[in-house]
Amino acid sequence: MWPRVRDDKLFLSLTGGLIALAWLTLWLWSESPYGRFLSHEEGGEAGLGEGYLPLLLVFVAGWTLMTVAMMLPTSLPLVAIFRSLVRRRANAGILVALVVAGYVTVWTLFAFVVHLGDQGIHGAVERSSWLEENAWMIGAGTALLAGAYQFMPLKYHCLDKCRSPLSFVMGHWHGGRGRLEALRLGMHHGVFCLGCCWSLMLLMFAVGVGNIAWMLALGAVMAVEKNVPWGRRLSAPVGLLLLGFGLALVVAGTVSGRAL
Repeated sequence: MWPRVRDDKLFLSLTGGLIALAWLTLWLWSESPYGRFLSHEEGGEAGLGEGYLPLLLVFVAGWTLMTVAMMLPTSLPLVAIFRSLVRRRANAGILVALVVAGYVTVWTLFAFVVHLGDQGIHGAVERSSWLEENAWMIGAGTALLAGAYQFMPLKYHCLDKCRSPLSFVMGHWHGGRGRLEALRLGMHHGVFCLGCCWSLMLLMFAVGVGNIAWMLALGAVMAVEKNVPWGRRLSAPVGLLLLGFGLALVVAGTVSGRAL
């Protein structure tokens, strides 16, 4: 019994330390003179010319840290179940690490997609004086999109997958091709987690990757949605709140535009 307890403490210490380190790194980064590089405005001003690639990589690094800080805690039940299944294997630690790596990889790839989409928005704003004068529409559109997605069947389908970690692991883990199968399991879980939370994470992108307060709030919402028995009932109220916030931005932007 003692070796298992000691192993459990080591696992909790390592995962907790990794998550805490991600939070601490993001906070220190956001408070440093380089905190501006976590903002999408910085990348938008750089355009696609010289110096764009370093900014892209810096942003993706920040997004990856954000994923570890916000999203990895929501997936710890699945990681713990998988670990309990493979704990007697000699390479159990490597298999668990591969599951986590596959999960984080999916979110990191999404960061590239979001960043390129943001570049397209910045380009459209630069080419359109009307859109530049009504830039509030971007924030309002993001909030309305996130609110509407809270009611979509795809959201609930992905939530059902994420909220059944045991059946998910049993359906994707057969143990035949250990390392490759562990990586694929993590990636498959990452895809469904992305399906649950991508629109909420876009809100995080809109306010800046280094905004710790937003990270804490959205991370708590996503953790409850995915893991608490009554979490599914939270989706609709959050959707209504985001729709109301988006409409408030529309009204404020319209009134401000008419005043000018």
